[in-house]
Formats: sequence, C-alpha cells, structure tokens
Amino acid sequence: MTIVVLDGYTLNPGDLSWSRLEALGPLRVYDRTPVDLIAERAKDADIVLTNKTPLRAELLRRLPKLRYIGVLATGYDVVDTEAAAELGITVTNVPAYSSASVAQLVFSLLLELCHRVGVHDEAVREGAWTASPDFSFWKTPLVELSGKTLGIVGMGGIGEKVAVIGQAFGMNVIATNRSGKRPNVAGVELVPLERLLGEADVVTLHTPLTPETEGLIRADTLSRMKKTAFLINTGRGKLIREPDLADALRAGAIAGAGLDVLSTEPPAADNPLLGAPNCIVTPHIGWATREARERLMETAAANVEAFRNGSPVNVVNGR
Repeated sequence: MTIVVLDGYTLNPGDLSWSRLEALGPLRVYDRTPVDLIAERAKDADIVLTNKTPLRAELLRRLPKLRYIGVLATGYDVVDTEAAAELGITVTNVPAYSSASVAQLVFSLLLELCHRVGVHDEAVREGAWTASPDFSFWKTPLVELSGKTLGIVGMGGIGEKVAVIGQAFGMNVIATNRSGKRPNVAGVELVPLERLLGEADVVTLHTPLTPETEGLIRADTLSRMKKTAFLINTGRGKLIREPDLADALRAGAIAGAGLDVLSTEPPAADNPLLGAPNCIVTPHIGWATREARERLMETAAANVEAFRNGSPVNVVNGR
C-alpha cells in the first residue's frame, strides 16, 4: 500500500523518524501541500496522512484508490468524514497524545499573565534594576493564584489535567461540560457556564469547536466575567469572537488573555488580537513538544498498521 504524507513538516521538522511508517509500505512525505497539488500528490495513494491539508468531498471523489485517511491530530474537521464514509474510506485520528503538553502551556500562559516574567527580564537587561534605588521593583501588577477560582470550559482529558494542576496551585476549580458528565477529578464542582464566567478568576477553554460552541466567548459572555479575570484559550481559535475580545481588552473589561490559537492560522497581520493590550499570543505550540510529537508519530503509525491488519482503531467515521 502506498502511503503519502501531505504536510509532515510540523510533526517532523527533522528531529523524528518516519521509519515505522516506511516499514509499512512505499512512503512519500511532503513538508507542505498546496490545495491545488493535493489531487496530483495523492492520486496513487492507498493511504493518506494529513494534519491541516483539507480533504473535502469533491477531492475525495477524484482519488479512487484511496482507502484510508489518517489525521495527524486529534481534531479531524479537515476531512469530510461523511463523504469519506460514503466512499468507503476509513478516517482515523490520534486522541490524547498532547494532553499533558497542552495543560502545561495553559499554565505557561497563565503564569506569564500573573508575573510578566518576559517584561521584567527585558527591563533588567535594559538596566532598570541596575539603576533602581530599591532592591526590588515591578512593572505590572503581580497576581497570586492560590485561593483564586479556575473555571474550565470542557472537562475532557486536557481539562482534567488542567484541573489537577490548578488544584496543586491551591486554586478552587469549577467546570462546565456541555454533556453534563461529572468530572473525574475530585473536588471539581460542575456549574452552568453563566455561573462559571461570573465566578472564575481564570477562564480556560477546552471544549471542542462545534456549531454550538463557535463564538462562545463574545461580547455578552465577556461582559459576565470579572474585570480582574484572565482568559486562556489553547483549544480552537473560533471559540472566541476576536474583535469582541480585543474590544474587551482595550476597555479593561477583563485583565488579560493568553492565546495559543487564533481563528485563522497563520493569522492575518491585521488580526485585532495581535495589537490588543494585555494579550499574549503563541503560535499554536501547545501540541508541539518533542514528547507529544513522538506519541503522535507512534500512534499514527500504529493506526495505519491496525488498518492494514484489518482491525482499524481510532476510527472517527464509522468505517
């Protein structure tokens, strides 16, 4: 079976090995594939792996050999899964590989908002401490997390890890789940979203992007948050209406935001959040620790192997 990886660079910019996939069949790996080259590059593939390269219905109908799509991520909205099912194409994903890494980034963003380590490091290097008449100074308000309330929107695997870390900081943790499923972490109270927004000192988003959750954080929901609250998003950029958040930050309606995802990636230069005050933006790095990428690579290869053996796993379209 011929295997084609359409956009392998972000998973493996050169520090990992494709050897396990190479052992499963002839392998071609492209760093990136423009939309107009997808059909040409995948035309003789039995198996296609994609991270962000879209595979829509019209394209899938042009690939009669294709029998398997492996998404190199947990989210699989880049694939038209219904069309794939109709065409007899199995679609799999890689669940839970980055939960620990994403939870770690949540607190990297939050701690930066609390202490502005980068701002203070820069001030020291520019000579401000050397010139200070005092042994200590600070350029921004400093915030202690102990005793604060952490509000988690979406209590899946990542949300649960965030809850445990929050409790280790001495935070009170509340959460909301659209499914109503009880949290698996002791001491976490399940509350309605409206109450969570009003009580939380930190709101962190871990809910899937669906038609119901798109734009979940917008002007009216932001208005329910405390003026001292921080918003963290390591989930999906479209959970937030970006102009509304930029307006809220400029108006001081909330204290700050830490974002690892935006609605369009890479973002346009005029994205309003890139110039918003008290807004930290990182380039979608939560998933990208070497450890997480190694797990992703191993699971993706195991998914292909299971499909070849006639017992597919992590199937997301019922094939």
